[in-house]
Amino acid sequence: MKRILAAALFLVISSSYAQAPRALLQSYEVVKTYAHDPKAYTQGLVWNGTGFFESTGQYGQSTLRETTLEGRVLRRVPVDDKIFAEGLAWLGGKLYQLTWTNNKALVYDAKTFKLEGTRSYKTEGWGLATDGKELILSDGSNQLFFLEPSTFKVLRTVSVNNAGSEIRNLNELEWVNGEVWANIWQTDMIARIDPKTGRVIALINLVGLRPENTLSNGDSVLNGIAYDAKTKRIWVTGKNWDKLYEIKVK
Repeated sequence: MKRILAAALFLVISSSYAQAPRALLQSYEVVKTYAHDPKAYTQGLVWNGTGFFESTGQYGQSTLRETTLEGRVLRRVPVDDKIFAEGLAWLGGKLYQLTWTNNKALVYDAKTFKLEGTRSYKTEGWGLATDGKELILSDGSNQLFFLEPSTFKVLRTVSVNNAGSEIRNLNELEWVNGEVWANIWQTDMIARIDPKTGRVIALINLVGLRPENTLSNGDSVLNGIAYDAKTKRIWVTGKNWDKLYEIKVK
């Protein structure tokens, strides 16, 4: 397994948050179902206007790719066999692809997929998103790191909590209408996070969405959120899922 299986949510009670409101629990409905490459161990998913940029993981199988909305792979660039690729963000004409334990991000030209360089960071790399100015990184803890894109200097951090309980295992990230949305690894939950305070505004319960043919594989969990700010559409998928779903949150 990619990581030692840990509890998806670690409960740490803090008196300073004792009066904080608990997150709403939201459900979903499927708007439309699309095909998705079942060989793609999805680590990062970004809407590019017509389809997706996608980062896939596993040693010897990691890639950066572009796909159509219908799931056809238009282009694919392999990543070094010694690298386990992780989250992905698109900002300023560049694609930033995290690595799990190599402490560096791979930086590509988004038009050509040419590798231009790397950026260093001190933590593990899990999820990556952008608010249009800064990059936002998760490392599997309850912390979100806000980074300056050209240097990866940490500008600030927030601790993610639900009424005082730490929410850990934050994985793939997406910026959605002023919020950070995060897959919580090994669960069917997406956390909607206030980027200023770290407070979880709501938890979206996507139980029942996972394709039946993945249920016997403990690694094939929900992971991958993409958002189209123009149309307000939301898509989700998972590791080695053969389906990608457009969803509406109730």
